[in-house]
Amino acid sequence: MGRVRSIYKAGSMLTVVAMWMFAIHFELEEPIMKALMLITLAVSLAVISGNADAHVPYIERQDYSTSNPFIVQDIEQSIALYAWLQTDGTHPSDDVDVATFVIEGPTRFYAELLVPACASYIDFVPWFLVAGPGLPEISVEIPFALPEGYGAIVVPNVEPGTDREIFYEPFGGKSYYKGPILDIELSSPGQYAVYYWDPYAMGGDYVGVLGFKEIWKPKDIARAMVATPLIRTDRELHTSCIPE
Repeated sequence: MGRVRSIYKAGSMLTVVAMWMFAIHFELEEPIMKALMLITLAVSLAVISGNADAHVPYIERQDYSTSNPFIVQDIEQSIALYAWLQTDGTHPSDDVDVATFVIEGPTRFYAELLVPACASYIDFVPWFLVAGPGLPEISVEIPFALPEGYGAIVVPNVEPGTDREIFYEPFGGKSYYKGPILDIELSSPGQYAVYYWDPYAMGGDYVGVLGFKEIWKPKDIARAMVATPLIRTDRELHTSCIPE
């Protein structure tokens, strides 16, 4: 097992080195070089010490709907879904985003919901819930139906207009409002789903963090190489982000 772990670490670091050689050879632009530096730091900490404050980034390209959910391969691996509850700025937003995952036995479930600290999002306070087998019957009204036999744990946000703590996230190069967190153990085997929605129908951009283990495989590093420059230049957002 130790030998496999060592090979994995070496392979991950060789991937980073190869990316650096590519970047230097083709004289990539400054935002991409900065992103590469951050990715290198995060990956180095993750694969060597197993402890890094960075999530594998996924940018929503198609709506994560009930019919086309984001499928989480490993609910313990720390990932960040850069997603959008669709809105045209005029009509109420009824968009619901969904991510699904499967567990085979008792599993720690960690989820956090962040919102970019933009002036236009000062009143944007989306909620989320986790639904699945063995969870309690839902006791609050939600604007969508759960699969038959599913219970759920609803995680509300603060009221619109409430002061929220803001923190700077160096990996993406922007500030976020801190949001609700759920950290529990799920015990019943089967498929679960995480739902994101805005009960106030405002809509907007958010980041759904799932998982607690910092795991960086070579394909995750490659994904971050593509996504991080977009995030650092606000191209994952659907609003002009003027800081609060």
